[in-house]
Amino acid sequence: MGELAHECGVAALYHLGHGARSPLWTGDPDQVSRLMPRMLLDLQNRGQLAAGMSTFNPARDRLLDTYKDVGPVAEAFRMSQSHKYESIMDEYAGRAAIGHTRYATCGPTGKSYAQPFERRHGCKWKWFAFAFNGNLANLDALRTELLGLSDYHLTRDNDTEVIMHFLAHAIRGDQHPNWVEVFSHLSEKFDGSYNLVFLNAFGEMIVLRDPIGLRPLCYALDGPMFAAASESVALLNLGFKNIQSLAPGELIHISNGEIQFHRFAPKRTPSHCFFEWVYFANVASTLDDRSVYLSRAGLGKELARKERELNLFDYKDGNTVVVPVPDTGKAAADAMAYELGIPTVEGLIRNRYVGRTFIEAGNRADKVRLKFTPLREVLYGKRVLLVEDSIVRSTTLRNLLSFIREQGGAAEVHVRVACPPIVAPCFYGIDMSTVGELFAPKYVAGASPTLAEQEAMARELGADSLQYLPLDALARCIGLPEERLCRACVTGHYPTETGQKRYQLELTKVPKPASDNGTPHPRPVGTRR
Repeated sequence: MGELAHECGVAALYHLGHGARSPLWTGDPDQVSRLMPRMLLDLQNRGQLAAGMSTFNPARDRLLDTYKDVGPVAEAFRMSQSHKYESIMDEYAGRAAIGHTRYATCGPTGKSYAQPFERRHGCKWKWFAFAFNGNLANLDALRTELLGLSDYHLTRDNDTEVIMHFLAHAIRGDQHPNWVEVFSHLSEKFDGSYNLVFLNAFGEMIVLRDPIGLRPLCYALDGPMFAAASESVALLNLGFKNIQSLAPGELIHISNGEIQFHRFAPKRTPSHCFFEWVYFANVASTLDDRSVYLSRAGLGKELARKERELNLFDYKDGNTVVVPVPDTGKAAADAMAYELGIPTVEGLIRNRYVGRTFIEAGNRADKVRLKFTPLREVLYGKRVLLVEDSIVRSTTLRNLLSFIREQGGAAEVHVRVACPPIVAPCFYGIDMSTVGELFAPKYVAGASPTLAEQEAMARELGADSLQYLPLDALARCIGLPEERLCRACVTGHYPTETGQKRYQLELTKVPKPASDNGTPHPRPVGTRR
């Protein structure tokens, strides 16, 4: 089976229609869905391939209706064509809405894979739509179980359709379901990350976060206005102030204008994906009470601390500059430069009209040259400390190093990575599912690389030197205990049973170590000794 993971953004809106008026929306409650595209714009860092929304309106024949299309949010909703945009907003107007921005790692990228998914039914509470952020690590087993049921058939290679069928199967019968029991039962089957926003034609909404909280999910309430989103910035920019993170294993149920919070899964130690703070999330977001910006600034301070310990050269010789790889490396680069007392400059100018290579579908190497322009005026003859947020496959970085030398005229380029080496796959929604595609495992023999290993990697990349963030710095910078972070991709230790099993299986595909002579030597990393 192909790569099925996807890192996406989800959002939800509901005008409860009672209580004090909210300054966030003073218009017709049945038009509050007009705010959804605005929310999705703030989540576009999580996916640019497709966008959509499902809305509920008891005043129309199609109580629940879904609009979705491929492309970034503005393109999908025709926001540059006012008459078409207004037509969409009028046709799909509702007092409740759920939304989604999609990123697909590979496979079909057409409209049928865009979310939300809608399942129509004559019974109002069986007619539902939902959007999903995450990845089910045990998808193969779930597909087998589903296809073992009477006459089930799957039309897509993704976990979203599998979730839809399990949901539909769980609410079969003539009795209105107890949604806490439904999702409690499903939580016993699902292994991995799954944040859901759910809406049915009965007017019920569910906002749910998986039991270990791998992906972020925030919510807020202002009078009759309720909203939820993958990141706080989408709520902040609507005007919400009291924004909170939904606890792992909890769901929010809205019915008849009333909001209830329920625990659907037993409490477990959270395992928040550290990559959210390092790379994925909007720098303006706060996730689980931890600022993304401050976390990234902390990464830069840690890089500076290590730089001072190594003391490789005279940093204040007037010829050394810190250059961030835009945009996710900027906060770390600024903090590192400040701590070292040297200037940080925008030596790489990013083309704002080309999406992030890590998120977009297609050939990454071909797009790098479209995304960055080295600024020769500030790079020529300089010793450059290039700050990158992470190295996954190294395709982008190799091209950047070449650009900075050839077009920028830099005398030296020293790479500093605000993340430990990525040595193991992610089975929870990040586009790196095999050891073979990763750069670091070919060189790293442990969770923390030696100087010799980093020197070998620098030679391969074409850098003058390479230094990674120490593993123990992650928890310090984010401000959460190590046991509450998922660090599987840098340690090989996974928070779920299926994740660990899949990693052990993946290691069987890796060639046995070669003799240590400075050449690449794939080795299992993070296995328990």
